[in-house]
Amino acid sequence: MNDSATSAKSASGEMDALLTLLQLESSARRVLEQDALPFMIVNETRRLLNYRQAILFKKASNTLPQAMQVKTISSIAVVDRNTPMVQWLERTVAILYRPDADGSARRFDANQAPIDVAQAWLEFSLPHVVWTPLRTPSGIILGGLWLARETPWNDNELVLLERLCETYAHAWQAMPKPVSVPFFKHRRLRYGAIALLLALLIPVRMSALAPVEIVPKLPSVVSAPLDGVIKEVTVNPNDAVRDGQVLFRFEDTVLRNNHAVAEKSLAIAEAEHLRAMQAAFMDEKNKADVTLLKTKVDLARAERDYARDVLGRVDVKAAFDGVAIFRDPADWIGKPVKTGERIMEIANPKRIALRISLPVKDAITLQTGAEVRAFLDADPLHPLSGYVTQAWYQAEVMPGQILAYRLDADLPVDALPEAVRIGWQGTAKVYGERVPLMFYIFRRPFAALRQIMGF
Repeated sequence: MNDSATSAKSASGEMDALLTLLQLESSARRVLEQDALPFMIVNETRRLLNYRQAILFKKASNTLPQAMQVKTISSIAVVDRNTPMVQWLERTVAILYRPDADGSARRFDANQAPIDVAQAWLEFSLPHVVWTPLRTPSGIILGGLWLARETPWNDNELVLLERLCETYAHAWQAMPKPVSVPFFKHRRLRYGAIALLLALLIPVRMSALAPVEIVPKLPSVVSAPLDGVIKEVTVNPNDAVRDGQVLFRFEDTVLRNNHAVAEKSLAIAEAEHLRAMQAAFMDEKNKADVTLLKTKVDLARAERDYARDVLGRVDVKAAFDGVAIFRDPADWIGKPVKTGERIMEIANPKRIALRISLPVKDAITLQTGAEVRAFLDADPLHPLSGYVTQAWYQAEVMPGQILAYRLDADLPVDALPEAVRIGWQGTAKVYGERVPLMFYIFRRPFAALRQIMGF
């Protein structure tokens, strides 16, 4: 009874193994996704064979016939080929596997392994391993299956594994390859590409952003009328001044002394001339000195008049009503200046303009009358509209070591807000001619590429 029961139980187990084998073969042939089959091989094979760890290898693309790469590991979603375990597995398979052998399963254990891989065997794998190559009917090696556990493998399990790996290799080879559909066969992509190309041809207005500042329009320059030292500045920056109001004064000590000396010199010359005239009535020889002394009187009078004129320029006055524009009075007090040196400007606060510094890298084609919109930092919600009156052809180095072109723009007087002040700064948008949208988008990349490539 015991023998018959054992025999029946063994037959039942073999029947279950065969059914499981058939189910796995059927499942492998029905897989259609590239990543699903490797996952099934390392995880679903456990239904047929008892193991703790399964690693699926694929044939490497290099020229070494025994080179294998880890593709999938059981119970691990993503394989990192830089980990020590994966590197050890690939090195071990390259040493143990012989591609010239038949496609049968082979058993390995730590005791039989070479010394250079046996030292880390128990760290990265279990003691008993079976290796089975995935060989197609035509003899092509696609990869291999590494199964590891604590107990030795028997012959029956190797037979089942060889049969199953043949099916896995056939299913892997028959896996449909991803077919790339030509781009223009996708209807939506084709129409989308055509629409995009047409959109890139839409004409748009070229524009550029640049720093802008409110400056006076046609200001009056107040310069030094003589060589001297400024004694005091009687106005402050942005003060309203009236016609004839004193703006600053020169030191007048030397000038007054020069005027006094000139007055004395004139008096002496006139006295000598008078004495010579009186002496001429008494002696005819003194008539010749009268003409010479008359010339000296005229020279002394001219020097006196010049000293008086220079002394009259000590107080520098405003030529008309406006606003005094300069930086700081302390910059001028006690400073010697030359005739014609600019000290300040007098401007009409109602007559203002825009001064734009257009960087060279953002320069666009501009013409007189081009539209400008200025967004001031002090009042960003009320942009100012104007038009370009002059574009300078030569670039200048602006503050911040930026090479830029200077643009002057005029503003309509009737549209100016009351609060706009000279000196306000912001950002201006300058509009140029109409260009295709493609040129507007790729202008700067093309310019950078041209600078790099040199064409």
